[in-house]
Amino acid sequence: MNKLELQKTANEIRKGIVTAVHSAKAGHPGGSLSAADLFTYLYFEEMNIDPKDPKKADRDRFVLSKGHTAPGLYSTLAQRGYFPVEDLVTLRHIGSYLQGHPDMKHIPGVDMSSGSLGQGISAAVGMALSAKMSGEDYRVYTLLGDGEIQEGQVWEASMFAGHRKLDNLVVIVDNNGLQIDGAIDDVCSPYPIDKKFEAFNFHVINVADGNDFDQLAAAFAEAKATKGMPTAIIMKTVKGKGVSFMENNVAWHGAAPNDEQYAVAMEDLKKVGEALCQK
Repeated sequence: MNKLELQKTANEIRKGIVTAVHSAKAGHPGGSLSAADLFTYLYFEEMNIDPKDPKKADRDRFVLSKGHTAPGLYSTLAQRGYFPVEDLVTLRHIGSYLQGHPDMKHIPGVDMSSGSLGQGISAAVGMALSAKMSGEDYRVYTLLGDGEIQEGQVWEASMFAGHRKLDNLVVIVDNNGLQIDGAIDDVCSPYPIDKKFEAFNFHVINVADGNDFDQLAAAFAEAKATKGMPTAIIMKTVKGKGVSFMENNVAWHGAAPNDEQYAVAMEDLKKVGEALCQK
């Protein structure tokens, strides 16, 4: 995909996020929207995957460590062809396979059930180690929230990954600056994030704008070229990106828009889509 196609796809993914959370009357739009460009790049450009064969042995793996941003992952999987886009409106409904957090047993394309913060990275490290021990060449990607890395298990997993030189592992931190209780540096500052991962023997890439596809492309190319150590990509993003009243507003970490707000959000995203079509 070229950059414009990726931007258009990301905008459709954002529409799916807002639609799913509105339909569920619950969910986490803020961090889903901040990571929408990252999801788009991974699933449409970076990873070796096949929606027609979700369990193929040599596929790259992705673990959504910040599992509450499932609406972002689900919308991406739907756009990529793992299941119908129309199913997004069943999010969190009784009987739906699209649960509030990712479920590897019922959702095509989900490699690991997640939601307990801090634990997803451990699963990803295990997958990366397994590939090394089995002589497989698949890569493993995991996305963490910047508030999530306040969890101690994150650093146990990082210490192990660095010690084992797992260069098939890419840890991505969505540094949108906000968590459920407020600004991350007010709640329990994890800064400097890059220096912490460096201390655990990671190659660290700081991305100034994680909502920019050129910068994401450069970061993932650098990660793929890095040998002998795992990579951590720390990307600065805008929480609620693309929806005017959600951007950088902590209230939208875990809240659903009402009907009027939904209409405004979809109009915002429609305008973004129209502007992209003019390019």
